[in-house]
Parts: sequence; C-alpha cells; structure tokens
Amino acid sequence: MYKILFAEFIAPNVKKFKIEAPKIAKKRKAGQFAIIRVDETGERVPLTIADSNIEEGSITIIAQGVGKTTKQLNELETGDFISDVVGPLGKPSHIEKFGVAVSIGGGVGTAIAYPTAVALKQAGNYTISIIGGRSKEFVILEKEMKDVCDEVYVTTDDGSYGYHGFVTQKLKDLIDAKRQIDFVLAIGPISMMKAVAEVTRKLKINTMVSLNPIMVDGTGMCGGCRATVDNKTVFVCVDGPEFDAHKVDFEILERRNRNYREDEELALKNFAKKIHEPVLVEEGSKENN
Repeated sequence: MYKILFAEFIAPNVKKFKIEAPKIAKKRKAGQFAIIRVDETGERVPLTIADSNIEEGSITIIAQGVGKTTKQLNELETGDFISDVVGPLGKPSHIEKFGVAVSIGGGVGTAIAYPTAVALKQAGNYTISIIGGRSKEFVILEKEMKDVCDEVYVTTDDGSYGYHGFVTQKLKDLIDAKRQIDFVLAIGPISMMKAVAEVTRKLKINTMVSLNPIMVDGTGMCGGCRATVDNKTVFVCVDGPEFDAHKVDFEILERRNRNYREDEELALKNFAKKIHEPVLVEEGSKENN
C-alpha cells in the first residue's frame, strides 16, 4: 500500500497527488511514468511522474478524471492509500544542451512537460514554455513553469487568460518573429502534437512528442500502445514514450487511440451510477494523462 501524503485539485477534474514511494523517487528521471492501481480489483493505469522528492521519499502525479479509474483515484484524499504503484517505467527524456528549448504542454499534458523542462534547464538550455488550457481555470503548473523557465507563455482557447489561441499558434508566432528555436517538446492531445509537428517540420526543428495517451498496461505485454514511427512498429510504453514527432504516423495513432473508446465509456457509465454522478465523456479522452 502506498500512502497519499498530499492531495488537492489544481483544476476542474485535475488532481495532484504526492505519494510515498521512496524507491521510485530515488530512481525516476524526466519523461518516465508509474503504473498505479487504486485497489486490488482495479485496472492498471500509467501516469507520468511529474516530480519527486528524494529526501521526503515521494513522487508527484497529476491525474485528470476523465475515465472510471482516474475518477476513482481523484476521490482519494490526503492520508488515503493506493493499492499499487510501480515504476519508474519507460525511457527517460533525452536531455542535452540544445540551445533554446521549448516545452509545450496542452491541458494536463503540462504535467508531463514540466519535469522535462526542469531537466532541460539543468542541462544549460535557455528554456521557453508554452502551456495552454480551454480557459483560465484549466491552466495548470504556471507558477512551477515560471520557476524553472526563462520565458513562459500561457494560452487559452477562449481568451480568458493570456494569449487567445492554441499553443501551436503561439509557437508559430515565435517562429515568425525569427526567434531561435533549437528543440521542441510537445505533450498533450494527439491532434495538438500533430499540429506542432507540422509547424516545425518545414524548418526541420528537432521536435519530440510523448505518445503516452495511447498507453494501456505500461509494460508492452498487451500490445495496445502499438504505434508506427519511421515506418516501423513500436510499443510506446517500452520503446518510448517520447519519439521524433516528424517520424510519427499520427493518422494510425489517432485511429488506435479510439479503439477502446466504447469500453471506456461503458466503464465510466457504470462507475457514475455507483456514485450518482452525471456522465461527461470528453472527446479523445483517455485514462492516462
């Protein structure tokens, strides 16, 4: 059992957990994830490790309650316990001194972009962060990003805060302004990562994306996270989760991401009946962030 040292909502349906897991905290690196199981009968869900504290022996995860398991997880509070936490899993982010490095987080994808932004800054890069949300209340980790990045730009779809538009539009503005950009990391909805790849492709800017939205069991055993990268089949959870954005077949990725949608909606509806909550299914949502 793994004790929840701290839990709080940081946006609607988005909750941050600090979990006691000293061995994972000691070994984890930027870009890696953990598998959690809320209770002994629950499903395994991969969630990126947003941060860790070796002295405290804790890891931080951020979960968006869009499916049955993440909603169940988000009902837990400080002092509660999670049945299982396994990690760190996946390959760490490739970190080096690129020059000017841009980290882009769409929605809860900011939780995944954050640890890599920290590592990029520690490697001596000039770091820029572009984070976005549907509206102001959905923007997360702005303060944390400002603490580690040289520049931070916030975008909202509705213009309620920061730049009115998508993260991709802000990236394009920087490029059009002839800003030097040597590396881009984009994490968020598949459609967003695809759009970023198209923006940077023509200029051949080194661009990486995290394909964790399609991960299922996190060990490569189920085969549910197969993707096509550079015309080869990869398993995102063991070969990634980060890949060269310009080599990812996003069309196949989007189709595969829809494979479990009906099962996810059914599980969510059954869970909602138990807690007497209305069902709100987000387009393109997945259990993991």
